[in-house]
Amino acid sequence: MKNKSYTKHFILLSVFLIFLFFVNISLGSVSIPLKDILNTLLGGISSKESWTTIILNFRLPKAITAILVGSGLSICGLLMQTLFRNPLAGPFVLGISSGASLGVAILILGSSVFGGFLFTNSISNWSLPIAASLGAFLVLSAVIIAANKVKNTMSILIIGLMFGSLTSAIISVLAYFSEADQIQQYLFWSFGSLGNLSWNEILIFSIIYSIGILATLTIIKPLNSFLLGENYAKSLGINIKKSRNIILLITSILTGVITAFSGPIAFVGLAVPHITRMFFTTSNHKILIPAVAILGAIILLICDAIAQLPTSEFTLPINAITSLFGAPVVIWLLVRKKKIYV
Repeated sequence: MKNKSYTKHFILLSVFLIFLFFVNISLGSVSIPLKDILNTLLGGISSKESWTTIILNFRLPKAITAILVGSGLSICGLLMQTLFRNPLAGPFVLGISSGASLGVAILILGSSVFGGFLFTNSISNWSLPIAASLGAFLVLSAVIIAANKVKNTMSILIIGLMFGSLTSAIISVLAYFSEADQIQQYLFWSFGSLGNLSWNEILIFSIIYSIGILATLTIIKPLNSFLLGENYAKSLGINIKKSRNIILLITSILTGVITAFSGPIAFVGLAVPHITRMFFTTSNHKILIPAVAILGAIILLICDAIAQLPTSEFTLPINAITSLFGAPVVIWLLVRKKKIYV
């Protein structure tokens, strides 16, 4: 397939993304006409003052968060599948998300073990993201240290999975000694959420996200060379250890900040790279990186729109929707193509 046809793909996907962005904002317990959305976003006034508040303070931040989370997780999944040359690798295989979950678990569930002071004086708008970030950073540090000690890339994958198992075990122990309301609060966080961020939190999220994306664009050549194995990459003059550490660091930063601000969201990082390769039949990461970013944003906007249960006051967990509607689609596509793309 020629690059010209890829241009058409990108144009169509970008238009579809913009369309879904406005659809996502319009849907919810109260349906808002597209005209009022455009007036509000352009600095005008909508038909109802309450609609302006809903758009600017709730739905617009949520839609932006969906785009950041969907694209970020998809890029992380692509990086991990390329580095490990494993179709089952995703953004969470390094245990970074589990580390973030452990940080939140210690904050919420830890009062039963460490005393009530920790819980009652720590819960605030910023406490959960900070706790998740600290947990993710600790696991990231351990993974980077381990990566510098081992030569085999697959060993890093196993080490990451072991860190995930270890943190899950600690969370289980904390949950065993916790009260029912604490377990419920942690469970709600684990469902994932796109609608709880303020504009200040989105600003910090966007800055860290942008740093990760810009860093990804600098390692396109190493990523392409890793597809043919580390020996081939060495023959091209690629510094394997340095490139591997950069990939791990980028994935860890993006996964950590996403989990910190929106909770653990499944399916997207694992599945979107496969879906992308079905539409963009190329292994060139110069094309795949922007493609998975756009498709990841599109898919999460769709899942979030479904989770809103339009015209209903109820909102389903985004984590459940991504897997419930996404997994069958991927299974169907893979069976139809009869090939697993790596």
